[in-house]
Amino acid sequence: MFYLGIDIGKNNHVASLLDEKGKVVFKAFSFSNSTDGAKCLIEKIYSYSSAMEIGMEATGHYWLALYSFLFKQGFIIHVINPIQTDGWRNATEIRKHKTDVIDSVLIADFIRYGEFLETSLANEDVLSLRNLSRFRNYLVSSIGDLKRKTICILDQIFPEYQAVFSNVFGKTSKEILLQFSTPSEFESITAVQLESLLKEINLKNFAAKKIQEISSVAKTSFGITFGLDSMTLQLRLLIEQMNFIEKQVNEIERQTKTLLDKLNSPITTIPGISTVIGATILSEIGDISRFSNPSKLVAYAGIDASIHQSGNYQSSNNKMSKRGSPYLRTALFRAALIASTHDPVFKAYYQKKRSEGKHHLTCLGAVARKLCYTIHAVLKNNCAYKVQLP
Repeated sequence: MFYLGIDIGKNNHVASLLDEKGKVVFKAFSFSNSTDGAKCLIEKIYSYSSAMEIGMEATGHYWLALYSFLFKQGFIIHVINPIQTDGWRNATEIRKHKTDVIDSVLIADFIRYGEFLETSLANEDVLSLRNLSRFRNYLVSSIGDLKRKTICILDQIFPEYQAVFSNVFGKTSKEILLQFSTPSEFESITAVQLESLLKEINLKNFAAKKIQEISSVAKTSFGITFGLDSMTLQLRLLIEQMNFIEKQVNEIERQTKTLLDKLNSPITTIPGISTVIGATILSEIGDISRFSNPSKLVAYAGIDASIHQSGNYQSSNNKMSKRGSPYLRTALFRAALIASTHDPVFKAYYQKKRSEGKHHLTCLGAVARKLCYTIHAVLKNNCAYKVQLP
């Protein structure tokens, strides 16, 4: 049996081959991240043997194409978490050397040794759900940036505007800002302009009342009076971008719900877990059978406590490890915030922690860990959540 280790790169990969005794057969074989490069690798390894196991790290997304190619060729492939190979490097290397050649040999030796956990590959629906959930997260973050830029401009040209609306980014407010931006424009609104604007707005009475309020505060506005053309252009374009991205988010959420319905998971029966949060949690976890017990799921989410102990010293102020999936961790905290408010079991647990004098975020972390245990049980048994009061 031979063991091939591949160090993954964006444009080029490096491969090294070991025999079953750990002797280097060849090393530092570089090939491009392309069909031609993958074919060159196949020709190289077939000149030695077809009986081999291949190992590679789950480095970003660059390994997926090569994995797909080699999988179709019928090879046994092990995808390893980089954290494990880092641990193996620390255990076997005294001097801290890290190169593509060294890493490829190290990966081959690591799979030859055999004591490792593979990265679980999701099925197509779960992978699609993960891609959509992460892309939605990116879009929502982009909307947040656009909102901050919009507020910055309003603070300069019309600082009083924000006091009129409880939500500056509501549909009515955004439609008004697309038509009028500066205080002087609100002061001189004609009946024709008002009628034209109200045609585009559903809540016409509410909008008319707000426009009157805005016109009133516009007379004493303390905004800047120079460079307004560039400012108002930015404001309009920012709101148009916001509207466009919000439509994209809605489209992604519709597709997400379709995929979640197809998977027929009971994840959304758990308190605090909506379709969006459920899709994130389910896609980040993948196959629940990967986790033999709930504590492993807690660790995968990175909400387990880090441990610092040496000799007789034992740290009493252990922080969250944050070593796992950040998407999963964020989704769990959002679900914990909702569950600790609306569900009697999780609410009682949160209040118990608060009564012990713990900080709000610490209590939310405790609820998130409890949620992990509930999620593990629900997915493992594939049954809906039921409230069980003590």
